[in-house]
Amino acid sequence: MSGRIDNDPERWEVLESAYLHRRPWLTVRRDKVRLTSGRTIDDYYVQEFPAWVNVLAITEAGDAVLIRQYRHGLGEVSWELPAGVLDEGESLLDGAKRELLEETGYSGGTWKPLMELSANPALQNNISYSFLAEGVSLAGSQQLDPTEEITVHLTPLERLREIVFDGGMIQALHSAPVLKYFLQRG
Repeated sequence: MSGRIDNDPERWEVLESAYLHRRPWLTVRRDKVRLTSGRTIDDYYVQEFPAWVNVLAITEAGDAVLIRQYRHGLGEVSWELPAGVLDEGESLLDGAKRELLEETGYSGGTWKPLMELSANPALQNNISYSFLAEGVSLAGSQQLDPTEEITVHLTPLERLREIVFDGGMIQALHSAPVLKYFLQRG
C-alpha cells in the first residue's frame, strides 16, 4: 500500500462499533465515527472479509491457466484467475499455491507477488493479493470444494489479452493483475 503523504486526511476516530451480522461469507459491522472536522457519522457500515489471493499462472508452454465458473451475484459464467480466500494462519504465498492446485491441478514454477488491491476500500476491510507464477505444470487433478463448479482453460496469452480487453474477465481484481502483467511485458 502507499505510504503517507504530507497533508493527507487523518484517520477517523471510532466511537462505537457493533457487529450486525457474523457469518463465514458475510460479516457486517456498524461503526459510529468522528471525522477530523468533528462531524460524526452515526451509521457507517463495513463488510469484513479475510484476505483474498489470486494467481496469474503461465505454463511452461506459455499459456495462461484460466478458469470459468458461474457467479450467482451477476448470474453469469465468467473468465477468472484461480483465486480464493486465505485460510487462517496461512501465508499469502502458500494460500495462492494451494488455490492454484485445488482449482486447476497446476503447481510448480517460479512465483512472485504481482500486486495488492482492494475491492472497495470505502466499505470492505480486506486486500486481494495477486501473484504471478511462471513455468507451472499439471501436477494432478482439481480438488474442488463441494460448492465449486470450475472448468480449466489453457489460454494463449494473445487470447487472454483479448478476453480482458473485450470485457470477458469482468472481475476487476482479476483483470487488473493481467493488465499489469501485459504492461510490464511491453
